[in-house]
Amino acid sequence: MARLADKVALITGGTSGIGDAAVRRFVEEGAQVVFTGSNQAAAAKISDETGAHFELQRVEDADAWPPLMAKIKDRFGRLDIAFANAGMEGGDTDIENITMEAWDKIVAVNMTGPMLTAKYAIELMKQNPEGPGGSIILNSSMNGILALPGNVGYSTTKGALRLLAKSIAVRCALNKLNIRCNSIHPGVVETTLIQGAIDAAPDPKAARAMLEGLSPMKRMGTPDEIAGLCVYLGSDEASFVTGAEYVIDGGSTAGLIGV
Repeated sequence: MARLADKVALITGGTSGIGDAAVRRFVEEGAQVVFTGSNQAAAAKISDETGAHFELQRVEDADAWPPLMAKIKDRFGRLDIAFANAGMEGGDTDIENITMEAWDKIVAVNMTGPMLTAKYAIELMKQNPEGPGGSIILNSSMNGILALPGNVGYSTTKGALRLLAKSIAVRCALNKLNIRCNSIHPGVVETTLIQGAIDAAPDPKAARAMLEGLSPMKRMGTPDEIAGLCVYLGSDEASFVTGAEYVIDGGSTAGLIGV
């Protein structure tokens, strides 16, 4: 239980769902963790239970990044892992009906946010005491591989993260920075948000069955399963893994189930 010993990790969107699970798993695996978000009440509970350090921040705010990285350097002296987890889909709809306000917000959080996370993570990882090195993980989605017709903003931005990760990976490798970058592509994960949507459905039992039926395994994933993949990608076990896309969706995108 010490696969991330002596490492410092930054997790964006760490106050709920996959982010919350990642904070907890990273701490269990020996990392010192800084996590960001906007839900201060949830953050206080996570900090109390894990010892992780919270910083109030919105990932799309470019001006907030230099001060955040300065705090990490001053407090910990290094950065080894950056998990760009923060994302949203509020206000999303199909191509004919999406508003510019909704589109701009989704692009800002889902695409600009991870870009800024990686940009500033690399800057700090290059200053690590023993030389440049680190792991950047971008949280995409299975919808970055198979698009949703009613979620044009979410599908587009999550798809863009596939190539963002690859561009970063090749750039860092060619410059011998020893900084890896990969994207992960979760399927439907049973977070508190998903559970709330199920409970609010006219027929919660049918809603659950529909979501579980998207995977040949006939279940949803758990936040801890996604966090486990992130632990691997952040660890030295994945030292030769970069520019890859890891699908973790119970087989949802592997093929047609058939009739």
